[in-house]
Amino acid sequence: MRSRIPVIVAAALVPLAAAIPYFPTHAAGAAETEVFENGIVRVKSAYRFAETIERLKGDVRSKGITFFFAVEQARLAGEAGITLRPSTLLVFGNPALGSQFMTSNPVAGIDWPVRLLVIEDERGDVWAVYNDFRYIARRHGITDRDSAFDKAAEVIASITSAVAR
Repeated sequence: MRSRIPVIVAAALVPLAAAIPYFPTHAAGAAETEVFENGIVRVKSAYRFAETIERLKGDVRSKGITFFFAVEQARLAGEAGITLRPSTLLVFGNPALGSQFMTSNPVAGIDWPVRLLVIEDERGDVWAVYNDFRYIARRHGITDRDSAFDKAAEVIASITSAVAR
C-alpha cells in the first residue's frame, strides 16, 4: 500500500493542476512580452495585423530561415461559417537546428518546425504567440541540447523583436 500512495496522490493532483489558471509573468527587459506558466510566450506587436505578419515573414526570410507556410485560421473559420478574430499561424524553421531536438527524442517532432501564431484580441491589440523552447525541452525530457534550445530561443526572440512594442 505504501508504494501506491505517491501514485494516488499524483493522480489526484493532475486534475487540480489542470484547473489552476495560468498567470503571466513579464519577461525581464520586455514590458510587452508575457511568459505564461504553460509555456506560451506572447509578444505585443506595434503594428496592425497584416503588417505584423509581413514583418515577421520578412524577418524569417532575411535570417535565411525556411518559411514553410501560413495558415489563415480566421479565413478558414469563416469558410466554415464560424466567426473568428484575425488569426494566422506561421510555420518556419531551420532543419539544421530543429532536427537536433528530434535526435534526442523523436516525439519532439510534434513541436517542430516552429509555429508562430499572430492574433488580434478583442481590444484590437496584435500579438505574436509561440511556445517557449525551454518548456518544449522539459515537455520532451530533452536534456542534451541546451545550447541548441538557447539558440532557438535567441532566434525566436530576434524574430518577434521585429514587431515588438
